[in-house]
Amino acid sequence: MRLSDFYNLKKIILIGLILQCPLYAQNIDIYTKPKKSLIYSALIPGAGQFYNKKYWKIPIIYATMGSCVYLYSRQNLKYREYKDAYTARNDGNANTVDYFPQYSNANLITLQDYYQNNRDLFGLLCILSYILNVIDANIDAHLLNYNINDNLSMHINPQINNVQYETINLSLNIKF
Repeated sequence: MRLSDFYNLKKIILIGLILQCPLYAQNIDIYTKPKKSLIYSALIPGAGQFYNKKYWKIPIIYATMGSCVYLYSRQNLKYREYKDAYTARNDGNANTVDYFPQYSNANLITLQDYYQNNRDLFGLLCILSYILNVIDANIDAHLLNYNINDNLSMHINPQINNVQYETINLSLNIKF
């Protein structure tokens, strides 16, 4: 084994030990519980954000979910309208009134498929906005008391000395 391979192996082990070493520098707040925030937000959208005291997010959540529900119902209404027109045209009854005489059967099927796809898309967006609401409340509760000031800093600086040995300097500064 060459000497350079030994030093590279040593660097890999040292970096692995540094990355595996848990550093607990954040204060754990007993007043905000992420699980509680998640449950609140899952039961009532926006309640987790209210619990986390992030009040500005609540109107965004309700606007997003409300617009998705509105657009879903609008697309569903148009889908049913074209579907009913197609079935009424092809029911074989002479007394049935055709509300869309300007469209052919192929056009009615195309319009029906278009509004069905849009309806399904807005339904999926509504479900995703609900899930993002729950995830946001949980993550925000986790990061609520995250310490981001300059009192704690860690720097890893690889250097090459004059004698051609590779070293890694690790400095951890904690200011009280």
